[in-house]
Amino acid sequence: MLHIDQYTAAAEEAVGQLEIPAAPAGLYDPVRYTLQAGGKRIRPVLTLAVADAISPDGRHLAVNQAAAIELFHNFTLLHDDVMDRADMRRGRPTVHRQWNEATAILSGDAMLTLAGTAMMKGCDEAKLRPVMRLFNRTAMEIYEGQQHDMDFESRTDVTVGEYMEMIRLKTSVLLGCACALGAVMTGADETVTDAFYGYGESLGLAFQLRDDYLDTYGDPATFGKQIGGDIACDKKTWLLINALAEDTTGTVAAEISNPSPREEKIRRVREIYDTLGLPQRCLGLIRRYADNATARLATARLQPEALRFFTDLAMLTVDRTR
Repeated sequence: MLHIDQYTAAAEEAVGQLEIPAAPAGLYDPVRYTLQAGGKRIRPVLTLAVADAISPDGRHLAVNQAAAIELFHNFTLLHDDVMDRADMRRGRPTVHRQWNEATAILSGDAMLTLAGTAMMKGCDEAKLRPVMRLFNRTAMEIYEGQQHDMDFESRTDVTVGEYMEMIRLKTSVLLGCACALGAVMTGADETVTDAFYGYGESLGLAFQLRDDYLDTYGDPATFGKQIGGDIACDKKTWLLINALAEDTTGTVAAEISNPSPREEKIRRVREIYDTLGLPQRCLGLIRRYADNATARLATARLQPEALRFFTDLAMLTVDRTR
């Protein structure tokens, strides 16, 4: 096993070697622009690390799938930004702001097709079917999760259970897929593949809950964006849903129906979160999902070094600040 930084560098190299055509520039320049913005690269890192945990130098067998999963992830972000009318992504104007909405939609479509093409690369006949079945199933689940998230915008009665299922679909299944791809490409059996899928899925839940927490309680200097955006736009997060259910003062509901100025609204809602003990409860839940991720590996028959790597990675998710 390599160090996490080495896997990140390998993932960056894999993404850099994706075959993106040069022309027409109007179609492909936004694709390159999106990929060059960087990111955590956690999904290709998982694919490469899982492959190495199963087979010596296994990452070389799964490098195309690692690049493909990152390309697909960035496609979802590009279209999300159009739907959300987002102005910035990773410190730069979003594609629909840098170009226009039509370009963003079409270039996103191209990214999806390029991701599918890259996903098939290096697959022999025995691996092609399971790889594409997993990829296509995951894509449809992500679209379903996005629809749920959109539906939640007009509702104030979203339950915690509904929210957890939404983030499982929108976020977690892609991490599960990334892990499972590394297993499939190295010839792992179904037990091992399922164990790694479960690891990625639980890790994804912890990852998204940590995002929810950091949006309200993070340090803007390290988190990379203005704190309180979820509160300001009434985004249905674990924190807000619980506050709506438990706030006997009616403050949170009032701030949705008749909001105060932005900073005052954030302050008032955050005070309710604090009073209800939601930050501590959220952190506890994040830790439980991270612990569950590691527990899912019990049937994966890992060497101690590999188990330590994935345990440490789960704990990094618990403690991350950006």
